[in-house]
Amino acid sequence: MSSVTQHTVVDSPYGPLTLVATDGVLSGLYMVGQRHRPVEESFGVPDPEPFPEVIEQLDAYFAGELREFTVPVRLHGTPFQRGVWEQLQRIPYGETRSYGQLADVLGKPGASRAVGLANGKNPVGIIVPCHRVIGSTGSLTGYGGGLDRKQRLLAFESGVPTAAALF
Repeated sequence: MSSVTQHTVVDSPYGPLTLVATDGVLSGLYMVGQRHRPVEESFGVPDPEPFPEVIEQLDAYFAGELREFTVPVRLHGTPFQRGVWEQLQRIPYGETRSYGQLADVLGKPGASRAVGLANGKNPVGIIVPCHRVIGSTGSLTGYGGGLDRKQRLLAFESGVPTAAALF
């Protein structure tokens, strides 16, 4: 039996977001210009039907009313990638972790680069909060959606307005 893939595009303070569902479960959330964004043809047919709960939670998040997403997600990747993505979902709203800290939690000390690569291939941005991962020195390193978006998302979650967060 083959999978059914559908998508829709929604507006957000960070630009249009493409939501992708596989068999009715969210399997992708992609920003315009995102690194590792799959080709449009892989997003399936345009159909908003599987996305009302996702859109409702995203709207609440962007309004500052939701801190933890509860929509089910289907994450396609290697076992290591899925382990990293599972750990991302455990980083509380408004907090950050370093790539090295995630590697340690995964029992793979010294694998911070591999964690970074897996983080960059996260297929469900924002909901699986890869923007909450920073360098060991606190620097904003790498983000598939662009460092400006990462900075704005972190500023939004911390409640500290920045000039970049206002645009």
